[in-house]
Amino acid sequence: MALFDNIRGEFIDIVEWLDDSRDTLVWRFPRHDNEIKMGARLVVRESQVAVFVNEGRIADAFAPGTYTLETANLPVLSTLKGWKYGFDSPFKAEVYFVSTRQFADFKWGTQNPVMVRDPEFGPVRLRAFGAYAVRVTDGPALLRELAGTDAQFRTEEVEGYLRQLVVGRLASALATAGVPLLELAAGQHEMGQRLARALTDDLAGVGLAIPTFTIENISLPPEVEQALDKRSQMGLVSDLGDYARFQAAGALENAGGAADGMGLGMGIAAGQHLAAALTPQPQPPLTSHAGPPPLPQPDRWFLGVGGEQRGPFDEPSLPAAGLTPDVLVWKAGMPQWLPARDVPELASLLGGTPPPLPPA
Repeated sequence: MALFDNIRGEFIDIVEWLDDSRDTLVWRFPRHDNEIKMGARLVVRESQVAVFVNEGRIADAFAPGTYTLETANLPVLSTLKGWKYGFDSPFKAEVYFVSTRQFADFKWGTQNPVMVRDPEFGPVRLRAFGAYAVRVTDGPALLRELAGTDAQFRTEEVEGYLRQLVVGRLASALATAGVPLLELAAGQHEMGQRLARALTDDLAGVGLAIPTFTIENISLPPEVEQALDKRSQMGLVSDLGDYARFQAAGALENAGGAADGMGLGMGIAAGQHLAAALTPQPQPPLTSHAGPPPLPQPDRWFLGVGGEQRGPFDEPSLPAAGLTPDVLVWKAGMPQWLPARDVPELASLLGGTPPPLPPA
């Protein structure tokens, strides 16, 4: 079989790769003793790059297209080999085909929860999962850094490395996002775009890029989700009495439909009692019968003498304080200052003195 393979290899003059695996990143073209005839045709299809390796060194890379392998198309390889027998004889070189299409079947998830500090709930553990796509942007760099001399470098061989990088970046993104937990769902798309750009920068040295990064879900611990559910239920019920009746009805429903009339009545009574206990009751006004009510306080008067306010004085002491018919007086309840002669309550204190005569 080896002899027939060698003979068949001598007549193969088309170098190409038809990928049907859907998970191969790099594939090495098989040739007997790595010999390729001068004048052979190289076919590089869309979403492929062909990389020539000579004696362990990357010689050249070919973009999509059809090439005739001759001196004009292999300037770097010709310089490296320095052929002594002309360019009509076969030459030795390894040809690696690198797939540059998107590989969109990569999954990621946080094996351990990520601790973040939320402004409303405090320290919270988060878990997340999603998917992302990978594309080769630099075939020679991928060969140098990851694939090496692997004859068929598959996605599963790089998936573990990528997952560690993704989870490490995600933990930092969640911890520094500054987005409240209740608003994380609204920011998942934007966060995925930022992570795709950051991961592409990290992978530039190995010839890979992350064109799309999707966060499918960010989940909270079960006890935190239960607390949020309770909080949502309480937000729907504005009155404590209604909430108590709601809880009692839920308890009856959980008890099943086999309860008899007495059990149903006891459940309703319990709910009403709890509602009455939680609903604030109006308090009657406080009354005291320990003694008579306090005596009424006398009026307190103020005098305006020469632009100066004096007082307060009780009514009997007003004459001694300078009360005259022209003095302005005021007490609580009066809309404004008035002369004493215009206040009927003070007439007895003015001694019945008649007002001044009107001018002639």
